[in-house]
Amino acid sequence: MNIHENARTTPASRALLVRRVQQGWSASEAAAAAGVSRRTAYKWLRRFREGGPESLRDRPSCATRRPHALPTEWSDLIAYLRLYKQTARRIGEQLGIARSTVSAVLSRRGLGPQSALEPPRPPCRYERRRPGDLLHLDTKKLGRFSKPGHRITGRRRTTGRSPGWELVHVAIDDHSRIAYAEVLADEHPRSCSEFLRRAVAWFAAQGISIKRLLTDNGNGYRSHLFHDVCQALRLRHLRTRPRTPQTNGKAERFIQTLLREWAYGRLYDTSDLRATYLPRWLRFYNCERPHASLNYLPPISRRPRSREQRS
Repeated sequence: MNIHENARTTPASRALLVRRVQQGWSASEAAAAAGVSRRTAYKWLRRFREGGPESLRDRPSCATRRPHALPTEWSDLIAYLRLYKQTARRIGEQLGIARSTVSAVLSRRGLGPQSALEPPRPPCRYERRRPGDLLHLDTKKLGRFSKPGHRITGRRRTTGRSPGWELVHVAIDDHSRIAYAEVLADEHPRSCSEFLRRAVAWFAAQGISIKRLLTDNGNGYRSHLFHDVCQALRLRHLRTRPRTPQTNGKAERFIQTLLREWAYGRLYDTSDLRATYLPRWLRFYNCERPHASLNYLPPISRRPRSREQRS
């Protein structure tokens, strides 16, 4: 019998084979007409006698009987012990069951990952009522290069000494999502402080007066110099709790977009050329790119209108 015979036959062709035999054809003749072996023809005739027309349909390939399968009570017990954050090895030792069997049960129940044992935290989303109520600041380290690297070309190759690093400093308004960014050489207190001055001045030119500031606990943001600049600009400086980057989530999310669409979104010959394209991309982000959290309008749509526009 050809191993592909069952794949060629369909419920309709099997019903035709049975009908031909009922009309007087021999099993050999009906099998030849259907393009299957005589053994296959007898198999379908036997199924038809035992189960009628319904038996000619395709059957699932899984076993109908599993005599050595783990009882449901044992599977429930494994799931119960897993809720106490016990490992598969520990559960197997207590119950005298192979660790692979325990792991398979946990995988089927969706209890394999440690994160599955605790209910997911509900997302904590917030948005300030007016532009300027809160400005998020953050930095992202980027490697400098004098020719395209493997992240763009997909080809890893041995290179000489690395040209070093540079950092993109970002500032994004909590309410409008209007963003400002610069590529600087470092994240020292002076660089962070001067970036803050320029960012506040840029937002003021957009009609947004900054009142509060949110940063992480980096050295540049905890310095006396940065504190003095905040005092001079009359900004209330807030810092995130340690190891909770989601508190500064809007800046983190903007950095992801920045990397995907600007830093790694096209092929740059050098890192200096990449930096020159940043202002162009920022104009696109602020004025044209639809933002999902703003009903797919660009961030500029939430910029405060001037008195002339309001009148």
